[in-house]
Amino acid sequence: MGAILKGMSRVRWHELTHAYGSAQDVPGRLSRVAWVATRASADALNDLALWLGELAVFDATVAAVPFLWDLAATDSVTSRPGVIKLLQAILDHGNPPQLDVQHAAHQAVHSGRTAVDTLISDEDPAVRAAARDLAAAIGSHACETCRP
Repeated sequence: MGAILKGMSRVRWHELTHAYGSAQDVPGRLSRVAWVATRASADALNDLALWLGELAVFDATVAAVPFLWDLAATDSVTSRPGVIKLLQAILDHGNPPQLDVQHAAHQAVHSGRTAVDTLISDEDPAVRAAARDLAAAIGSHACETCRP
């Protein structure tokens, strides 16, 4: 794995789940977002969105968020606006049967607040726009599991 996804191989993905079952394919999709051509990167990001955040959040979501922050902050990643939007989708969704997982996923997104502040000043206007939206979502986030 490359420097931007450092530590990804230490995650026991086969023991985690996403919306459709085992998360063993998540590292491959994260790698595609990081290092392949635009179309394949977008397809991999679409898979990750379905698996990790568009329907609900899962234990694999919690494990993936730090790597999504890495991707969002790496200039060579072609799908950075989409990665930032996926982070916002994770913040917007829950998992009522597993409130501890929901809380952990939301806190993982919140932990990147300083990164989003940097992305608001990015050269790419699409990255800036997505980062502004995510910053607003983080600032106004008040789901039941995250309230003090």
